[in-house]
Amino acid sequence: MASVSLRGVTKKFGNIDVLTGIDLEIGDGEFVALVGESGCGKSTLLRLLAGLDWVSGGDILIGNRVVNDVPPRDRDVAMVFQSYALYPHLSVADNLGFPLSLRKALPGSIGSKVAGVAASLGLDRLLHRRPRALSGGQRQRVAMGRAMIRAPKVFLFDEPLSNLDAKMRLQMRAELKALHQQLATTAVYVTHDQVEAMTLADRMVVMDQGQVQQVGAPLEVYDRPANKFVAGFIGSPAMNFVEGSTVPGGIALGDHTLALPGRRLPAPASKVWLGVRPEHLILTTQAEGGIAARVAVVEPLGHGTMLHLSLFGTRWVVLDAGRSTVQVGDTVYLAIRPERVHLFDCEQGRRLD
Repeated sequence: MASVSLRGVTKKFGNIDVLTGIDLEIGDGEFVALVGESGCGKSTLLRLLAGLDWVSGGDILIGNRVVNDVPPRDRDVAMVFQSYALYPHLSVADNLGFPLSLRKALPGSIGSKVAGVAASLGLDRLLHRRPRALSGGQRQRVAMGRAMIRAPKVFLFDEPLSNLDAKMRLQMRAELKALHQQLATTAVYVTHDQVEAMTLADRMVVMDQGQVQQVGAPLEVYDRPANKFVAGFIGSPAMNFVEGSTVPGGIALGDHTLALPGRRLPAPASKVWLGVRPEHLILTTQAEGGIAARVAVVEPLGHGTMLHLSLFGTRWVVLDAGRSTVQVGDTVYLAIRPERVHLFDCEQGRRLD
């Protein structure tokens, strides 16, 4: 195992800045997820760690060694790809043992290690099969086993679950988490799926346009997003936003004023973004001071109901925990809990409290 450090890392393709000034410390044995929209630079950063691309500036350290100029085979990292990358003409056993064969390990040693890894991943009954005879989840387990068998210092995962169906993705997510708890090896995991990042990672790194926007434990990032981008990206369904202006003791939202007692607010008449997560909106009544909203779409989920509403001149989403009887076109009334409100600067999107 080893720690990973990125110090002022930049990457250019021609005149295009893909990564700018990445500073990140990943602890020994930590599972860190890089998450962001497509094109944010997360996969490029993973390729730099693997040695498949070279940094334009800054340093990458694995352990205490700068690896900027170290070729991939000498970095002692293992990468699991989205596409499995198995050899179709080899059996599961031969695919698992291939990295050890390259290192000229003794056949007896290879066999015992293959058996151990296969048993830990539930592949011991599939060792004779070829990849074409495996399901997607089984192929991904073989790909992970091939990485495990080398006992690398760092595991690198490049969206390994994105080719799986929803049920298999859920199962593999649990298996990945259990596997990391068993191995306690440093892992860097790239995904565009923020639910994967929330459930798997010890810490998550939210990226946008080649820059790190926030680093923290998943629930910390969820509860206190550093800026409007992070707030809108982390969480499913996404956070609702509306632009308002400050008044003494609250925020003016059109013809409605939301009181925010005890909150530190910018000077009166300052423009701010107000954000509320769908699960933090409460259906109430007009008599209790609820804000009127017209229902545009109803999505029953079984365990709850998602309501798409027209509110403050924009589309908002409410996640109701019950099986709602609300119909399209109905008027409902919402209560916004002041302690659940997030405020962001309108110019730069920075968190205000």
